[in-house]
Amino acid sequence: MRDTVDSTMSEAARLAPTLDAPTWIIARHQTAARGRRGRVWEQPKGNFSATLIFKPLCTPQVAAQRSFIAANALHEALSMYIDRRALSLKWPNDVLLHGGKVAGILLESSGKGPFIDWLSVGIGVNLAYAPTNVENEFPPVSLAGEGGEPVSPEEFLITLADAFATQEAKLGHLGFDRIRTDWLKNAARIGENITAIQGTEVIQGIFDTIDKDGNLVLITAKGPRHIAAADIYFRD
Repeated sequence: MRDTVDSTMSEAARLAPTLDAPTWIIARHQTAARGRRGRVWEQPKGNFSATLIFKPLCTPQVAAQRSFIAANALHEALSMYIDRRALSLKWPNDVLLHGGKVAGILLESSGKGPFIDWLSVGIGVNLAYAPTNVENEFPPVSLAGEGGEPVSPEEFLITLADAFATQEAKLGHLGFDRIRTDWLKNAARIGENITAIQGTEVIQGIFDTIDKDGNLVLITAKGPRHIAAADIYFRD
């Protein structure tokens, strides 16, 4: 546990060369926390921010699948403190609670060859408070604010780390198809019209599935589209 760091992701990158075993880094306060695509991530006191740093022997493509492992683990961990039916998974890396964003995931890796040198999985969860100055389609919510049982960041880490280890074991023994199946069971808006924005391109279609690589599959007017990265909106 760190009292203050710039970000747990940055701390993980600094420690990566010295670590021999998977390590969780958790901080009470971050001065420069960040989310996906460099977006600011606020961490009010009582919320959870941690990064898992480890060295899986895998390609960048396989490393990216850990986003779904993390999402599944978060779903299982949060369901220990609130009705799991209130939770859903938003592609590619958010967890929703009653339709609001309660948790986010950020992956970073390093390596110049066919295999990565290390992978960090950053996870932020609004356990106690929801940030108030964030404006997007999925307003922040907190576990406590939505009627969940109180839990400290330290206690939540124990639950999450156990759930993540279970998902890693599933990946190792059963492959990504099992991870994908588990994720789809809890996917938000599957079978419904959603919007994906890639740069200046707006893609609308029915959320059909995710493919074997974790890409979003939309059924559009021009046929299926496999989307590796995009911002997702649930507007009709």
